[in-house]
Amino acid sequence: MVVESAAGEVVFLVARVLFGGVLAFMGINHFSGVEGMAGYAEMKGLPAPAFSVVASGAMLVLGGAGVALGVAPVLSAGALATFLLVSAVTMHDFWAVPEDQTQDEMTGFLKNVALAGAALGFLAVGGQAWPYAVGVGLF
Repeated sequence: MVVESAAGEVVFLVARVLFGGVLAFMGINHFSGVEGMAGYAEMKGLPAPAFSVVASGAMLVLGGAGVALGVAPVLSAGALATFLLVSAVTMHDFWAVPEDQTQDEMTGFLKNVALAGAALGFLAVGGQAWPYAVGVGLF
């Protein structure tokens, strides 16, 4: 079991809902802003920028919902950690932008790295029984 007390179970649930809910919401924003995000992705050199925005939005929605609900937690948390680390380096390369863009890109980079750390934490306990979870998993 991930936690040993009733209070710990509730805190773990709140952590899952906050983390997964924010990422799912970010993914929904990908769908409402495809054109603008695709332009940014194209500027960063991503192939098939519109497809990349839609695919990353789907990954954020499904992964975020998966962590929040406890559905396929290993797959959900692992996909999110991978996406967040890759996008930190490819999309928020603060070391390679003009000085007036450095702070914004560094903020995006650090946000993604911090969220990836949380995703890795959920991945580490993904194989255990999660309290208040749907309980569907692949592993």
